[in-house]
Amino acid sequence: MAGLWAPSILRTTNNPVLVASTMVMMLPTTLTKTPSSRFTIMSFSSPPSSDTSDSQVKIPLRVGFLGLGIMGAPMAKNLINAGCDVTVWNRTKGKCDQLLDLGARYKSSPMEVASCCDVTFAMLADPESAFDVACGKEGAVQGMAAEKGYVDVSTVDGDTSKAISERIKATGAMFLEAPVSGSKKPAEDGQLIFLTAGDRSLYEIVSPLLDIMGKSRFFLGDVGKGAAMKLVVNMIMGSMMASFSEGLILSQKVGLDPNVMIEVVSQGAISAPVFSLKGPAMVQAKYPTAFPLKHQQKDLRLALGMAEAVSQPSPVAAAANELYKIAKSQGHSDADFSAVLEALKIKFQSPEN
Repeated sequence: MAGLWAPSILRTTNNPVLVASTMVMMLPTTLTKTPSSRFTIMSFSSPPSSDTSDSQVKIPLRVGFLGLGIMGAPMAKNLINAGCDVTVWNRTKGKCDQLLDLGARYKSSPMEVASCCDVTFAMLADPESAFDVACGKEGAVQGMAAEKGYVDVSTVDGDTSKAISERIKATGAMFLEAPVSGSKKPAEDGQLIFLTAGDRSLYEIVSPLLDIMGKSRFFLGDVGKGAAMKLVVNMIMGSMMASFSEGLILSQKVGLDPNVMIEVVSQGAISAPVFSLKGPAMVQAKYPTAFPLKHQQKDLRLALGMAEAVSQPSPVAAAANELYKIAKSQGHSDADFSAVLEALKIKFQSPEN
């Protein structure tokens, strides 16, 4: 494993912890509930336990969750189903109802959630929303204090993440950015990948919670590194989907069966689960939303801005971004990002005689 990871990067999975150059508290492979059907709890005033027995895992006493959209709702649901004491908030209160039926509590503002919880998670749609919910009127920062933690799992740019971190830490609280790699189904199945950076102590405290919601987690160092990694990953994903869409349309235009093309691709070196998963529906011009196209275009925009800041040419991503913008203008913003295929459909008119 030497040479694969930078010294400051730590990677863990739900299996035994893998460490690049430093050790972290070991977590058992299986999270086991106590007889009261709740995990053993801890407050932030107590240091993380070094107990590595397989019988229990300590987690924060009260957990808040802000933002219950296509990703946030299933993530919060997994925490509730695992036995966590969860308090939720969403701009549209109706989106909280399903979780309230499962036992969640409700507060009317991010400030109130943060005030009554030990650690608060936030999953918002864009940098503006993430900053407003954290730092705006009745924002979470007004409910933060020493020994509390704020974990932003939204996909934002590094500057926004740093700005939120500064406001949170000014209260004496801890901050961790933890954008996720994965869409609706992985969120539902607890198979997300967390790309974290910030307070290492908070990372260790919330690791059991991350393991409930995800299959692996990476600690990348200072605030901004998690945001950067997520934008690079989504830049690659958006470019891949645009190229795959070109291939689907070209195969049809030259008389090939696009479903056979998908099968050929799935068996070769360029095989990717996203192609096999979304390809058949794309052939039928169906785009059930797992990751909204508007969010993919937003991530490409942010990634290109990050590249510009370091004078890195990104012509492939720039071209892909233009296709997603066209698809948005066609009305596909809320469709799955695979609807970028629609931007490539050229409608020919019969020449007039």
